Amino acid sequence: MEYVVSNVPKLRFSEFGGEWEEKILGKISDVRDGTHDSPKYYDSGYPLITSKNLLANGMIDFQNVNLILEEDYININKRSKVNIGDILFGMIGTIGNPVIVKQEGFAIKNVALIKEQKILLNKFLIHYLKSSFVEKQFYKQNTGGTQKFIALGIIREMIINLPCFEEQIKIANFLSSIDKKIEQLTQKQSLLQQYKKGVMQKLFSQEIRFKDGNGKEFPEWEEKKLGDVGDIITGKTPSTSDESLWDGNIQFVTPTDISDEKYQYKTLRTVTNHSKLKILPAGSIMFTCIASIGKMSLSTQPCITNQQINSIVPNNKHNNEYIYYAVLSISDFIKSTQANTTLPIINKTEFSKFEILVPDIDEQTKIANFLSSIDKKIELISEEIDKAKEFKKGLLQQMFV
Repeated sequence: MEYVVSNVPKLRFSEFGGEWEEKILGKISDVRDGTHDSPKYYDSGYPLITSKNLLANGMIDFQNVNLILEEDYININKRSKVNIGDILFGMIGTIGNPVIVKQEGFAIKNVALIKEQKILLNKFLIHYLKSSFVEKQFYKQNTGGTQKFIALGIIREMIINLPCFEEQIKIANFLSSIDKKIEQLTQKQSLLQQYKKGVMQKLFSQEIRFKDGNGKEFPEWEEKKLGDVGDIITGKTPSTSDESLWDGNIQFVTPTDISDEKYQYKTLRTVTNHSKLKILPAGSIMFTCIASIGKMSLSTQPCITNQQINSIVPNNKHNNEYIYYAVLSISDFIKSTQANTTLPIINKTEFSKFEILVPDIDEQTKIANFLSSIDKKIELISEEIDKAKEFKKGLLQQMFV
């Protein structure tokens, strides 16, 4: 009978061979958790990290934390002191999001703490914990498929297929180099976003001005209401009981479809021309005005929106991309007008009255092109980040068993 080798990854460094050994995490690592008590919170003190503070990018959020007194900090750390190199793993709410600790000086609550022992390296384990093999083990513990809590005992009983020490190091260093690349790209993206924000402030305050093709000053800017730069159209949802109105070739945009990206490329649903609703042309500026105020995008195809969105269809005296950036520059102010409202709503009339500064059409175009060039760079970096993440995801599928 032919022997089938099972515990061998599909993708492997050539200098290594043989099967990986099946181990139980709790027997090769020190696995414990933080406090289950609820200490009092104060305006100053030591951070108390919970699952919500473990971010998907492998970082710890120290900005949105509760602070505890030194006495509670010391008592909690008697059972679960966190050291550099330890791994934290979310147990309640968001399950997982493993993080390898890079700084000390905090306590943990309802978070698993994994301390490295002799045969399993944490810098190898951190990548293993992000693989689908671990996700599948936890999924089996919950027949509903949605895990809101995972017991410490289940984490301790987690099965780990383990290579030799040298192979752990090789895999960990290789995957960490990809993480480093993603981190560098993310920092670059963040710097560009900060630069764009700063430039927009200077452009719309007219601290920075462009000149025309002859090097002369453009005319003074005018203050205009949004209703004066084009048509304001409030969306409407076609009857959901009439199937003939749906699944056509016209995009149907809702706030859920609008992401952080500048352009609106796709929607969850589409409608037909028989809907008899106003179809927005490509290049319309969409702005959410109910509940979630201020999400924005530019349409790239003909579309209609639901009633939560007011849209601007600029006339021929206005550059639609400029109007997009001008509205973006006052979006925080628009949101602030609804700050103390239980259900924020900005109707068409109110939306039409918000004012922006508008330069000559040629200067509008220069400003729009300049800001668009920055957005294009941000978009390209975002694509690089997505590709790197997908590449790593594929490696995790093939480099572990």
